[in-house]
Amino acid sequence: MSTLQSRRSLVLAAIAGALAMASALGFGRFSFTPILPGMMADLGLSAGDAGLIASGNFAGYLVGAVLAGHGFASGRERGLAILSLLANAILLAVMALSNDVDVFVLIRFLSGVASAFSLIFTSSVVLSYAAGSEHAQSTHFGGVGFGIALSSLLVFMIGQVHGLFNLAGWRLDWLVGAVVSLAATLAVAAMLPRVDKSDAKQPAEGKLIWTRKFLLLLASYGLFGFGYVITATFIVTMARMAHTGAVIEFLSWFLAGLAAAIALFVWHPLMMRFDLVGAYCVALLVEAIGVFCSVALPGVAAPLIGGVALGATFMTITAYGLRLGRVLAPKSPRKALSMMTAMFGVGQIIGPLVAGAVAQRSGSFTLPSLIAASMLLVSLVLAASLWASMRKAKSQAITNV
Repeated sequence: MSTLQSRRSLVLAAIAGALAMASALGFGRFSFTPILPGMMADLGLSAGDAGLIASGNFAGYLVGAVLAGHGFASGRERGLAILSLLANAILLAVMALSNDVDVFVLIRFLSGVASAFSLIFTSSVVLSYAAGSEHAQSTHFGGVGFGIALSSLLVFMIGQVHGLFNLAGWRLDWLVGAVVSLAATLAVAAMLPRVDKSDAKQPAEGKLIWTRKFLLLLASYGLFGFGYVITATFIVTMARMAHTGAVIEFLSWFLAGLAAAIALFVWHPLMMRFDLVGAYCVALLVEAIGVFCSVALPGVAAPLIGGVALGATFMTITAYGLRLGRVLAPKSPRKALSMMTAMFGVGQIIGPLVAGAVAQRSGSFTLPSLIAASMLLVSLVLAASLWASMRKAKSQAITNV
């Protein structure tokens, strides 16, 4: 393959990956955030109902991530990625057809499975091309933020005109999201490079070794899953409950998406200076402060600053945490990623359930958000202990040389 052809394949892979992430996660998982307030108002859903529906999606994501780790997908990643993206678009449309909480939970569970499959299978193809390119990897994962921003913008625009249609605004939100996701799926199918099946075969891994360092990271990552997801699920609802107005509701999630889209590019110099675990710690601190600000600041500052801080950090922590897992388990990286994904999944399943129940009792999301910020600080303490341990080991290694 010539240099020009290789460059073209890399660019197409990065763009296809970004579109897939925008569809599967930006729309498939996170469009629920701006759509939720309309559903609650029209259907009379409680905070507990909303938390249950959100947790159903995260449970599906956990199941999908575990299933995707099995050998059935070997050599079939590209086809499965496209089928999963198609399923994601269909499930977005189906959300517009029901009024029942139990049905919503089931649909969102299946959507979570489709999102996980799309993420894992698309990433396996894209990263095989982008393994040596930080910019291509950042573009791929930055698609999540682009999807969040676009879905937020569409929900806001639909909110201005939905009276022209014989539909509740939230139903139209889901249908438009489905159409956009279908278009993205077609584009991905056209651009996603094909991988030689022989290249997809991976050697057998060794047994996962449960070192103290890996356990610290695992616990920190699980608490991060709990801490980020409450704001990520309810920030637009919080803005509506605070009567900030439709524009601020829109901007709280739209700005979060824009920040997430560029986050990995912005954090890269800091990661190069402080190393992977150092940047992971700083991002956790910024996110904890942002979650606290989302309920502690007055007026419109709370959702705007909270949203930007969340968007600027959650994809960075996710990506750097997974990379750290590979570093700490070099002989069994796939098993390490599976365990970390599972722990993260448990955290983000519990988060909305706790937040919904506490908010229903207290009448606001202030206490749930403070609990989330506290869990992020505990996550930071564990990560800082890991950082100190790794720096000490590195210093000893240099001294011994």
